[in-house]
Amino acid sequence: MEIGNRNKKRILIFSIIPILVAVPFFTDDFIIRLLTSATLVIYTAFIIFLRDSSRMDESFSDTLTPKPDITDDNLDTEVSTTSSRDSLEEDGFKIISPNKKIEVVRSNEIITGAVDTAGTSKSYFKPPDLKQAFEKIATEKLPKNISHDQHFGFALEKILLVIREAYFAHSTLFFWYNKKTQKLSLEKFSSVSNDIKKQKYDVEDDVLSKIVQNQEPELLTDLSRTAEFDVIRYYSTPQGIKSFVGVPLYYGENLAGVLALDSKENDAFGIETIYSLGRFVRVISLLISLFDEKFSDSQAEQRLKALLEIVSADKKFEDEAELYATIENSVKKLINWDVFTFVYYEPSEQKFKTSKIFNNTSLKYIGENLDIEISGTLVGKAIISGVAVKVDNTSVDTTPRFTKNEDITFGGSFLAMPLAYDGQIYGVFCFEGLKPNIYNNTDVSFIKKATKIFAYIVYSFSTQKILRSLLSLDIETRFLNNKSFIKEVNSDLIKSKSAGLPGALALIKIDEFIEEESFFEGDPFPKVLKSIVGMIKEATSAQNILGRLSRDIIGVYFFNTTPKDVFLWAEKLRIKIARTPISVVSKQTTFTVSIGIAATHEKMEVQELLENAELALNKATEKGGNSVKNI
Repeated sequence: MEIGNRNKKRILIFSIIPILVAVPFFTDDFIIRLLTSATLVIYTAFIIFLRDSSRMDESFSDTLTPKPDITDDNLDTEVSTTSSRDSLEEDGFKIISPNKKIEVVRSNEIITGAVDTAGTSKSYFKPPDLKQAFEKIATEKLPKNISHDQHFGFALEKILLVIREAYFAHSTLFFWYNKKTQKLSLEKFSSVSNDIKKQKYDVEDDVLSKIVQNQEPELLTDLSRTAEFDVIRYYSTPQGIKSFVGVPLYYGENLAGVLALDSKENDAFGIETIYSLGRFVRVISLLISLFDEKFSDSQAEQRLKALLEIVSADKKFEDEAELYATIENSVKKLINWDVFTFVYYEPSEQKFKTSKIFNNTSLKYIGENLDIEISGTLVGKAIISGVAVKVDNTSVDTTPRFTKNEDITFGGSFLAMPLAYDGQIYGVFCFEGLKPNIYNNTDVSFIKKATKIFAYIVYSFSTQKILRSLLSLDIETRFLNNKSFIKEVNSDLIKSKSAGLPGALALIKIDEFIEEESFFEGDPFPKVLKSIVGMIKEATSAQNILGRLSRDIIGVYFFNTTPKDVFLWAEKLRIKIARTPISVVSKQTTFTVSIGIAATHEKMEVQELLENAELALNKATEKGGNSVKNI
């Protein structure tokens, strides 16, 4: 019905045109013809203008009118309706899209719920890996085996990255300020550039120095290219920096650092940037405080644990390896260090030597068993004075640490703590760090008190070592010790050469009994050793020389005895030991031995005899032990 009325109006409007065209043919009046022609032109122009205006209004109205949501269910219906309407408005012309398949965003890819400023709901596209990408950022793990300082550095690095992205900066940097040395040191940074110099900067007349000197923010909005290199010193090459802002960081009441941003755009920062950076600075200072408190608690706990391990350790410290292992495990929890050196006083040589060095770096350091020069060295000064010697920066104080000819090229902090007991120095603990000023007075005071325990341990070890060197017998077996046994065998060997008499050396090794150790509480070896030693004593005479060469090896030398007789003796002993049950605590079991035999000859030396006996013993133990081999 609406279409019919529209056509009637069109016919009525266009019927006026033929009337206006016919008027000039029925009159000769020039004025009437002129007016009729003008009216015809104006009338035709209005028809054309009104028709195009009507179409533009309809198009504009359609644009403002919200379309219904397109879904999979009504997509075909919507396309069909739109095509019909376009066909009617274009008077029979129909425009068909060349794309047969219309691409749409599915409903599960659109997230609703966001609200714009007008209060209406909006939608945004959800990437398929949104959750994984967010979790990767939000749950990033700390690197393993990092120190307390590195923990703080990790957190600071993430904050600087956030600041740089928030302000679209070229670089974001954080500097520590050392009031004592008047230097700024770059701690962490986040930058697009790779030309940042990682070094310490003296306080001079650049923009960072002005922040330190005035202790107030600095803002540059239009920095010229020619002045960039002098004003901003932390780049190795010019970057085209136009804007800069820097603010001081306070810890407690003192200036502790500087937070700086720069950009390649003019007027990139303003006063409002300084205020917002003040909030970031406050967050960083709170982090410093929290890390400091956490480190203090954890360090105190670690130090207490280390001291308790020393006190509760059930060790006899019979050899150097056990002493060194105990010292290393303890001191690494007491204080931070990159290189630790244990200087020990050798009573037999009456010299201080570098007995053990633990180097956690890849840098070159001194070697072990190096004699300490008492005069003109830091360690020598600690030995002579009996008090701790601390150097905050070995790059400035070039006094040698151990010897005047040492080849140590790196600098840092050094602390030498003497081990004094009963007025005598038994050694020195030397701690060295790659960073300067890492040992404060509190650390020195604590280490001084803690080393009293170590001083007693080293004193006991040194005393036992002196006493053992004076003894010729092994305390547990009452046999000769290694040194005395070799001396006695050498004496009998000389007698055998001069008299032309035969001789042989038998090395008896207690076979390993790892499987049986799980049956016993504690260490069963002392009971096993005692029983086997008793059986060896019963099988030998006063003419034999008995000695304990190591923990589980017993030596027996036979003077004026043929190797054949020694082999028969060894077989009888092996069988007797294997068949004899040994009582350990409340259980009984059997143990075995392996025996290696070496015969003497006229030109043989004692060391050659020992080597041959050891070779025979190795052959006896190759297939599980409990056998006798001779050479």
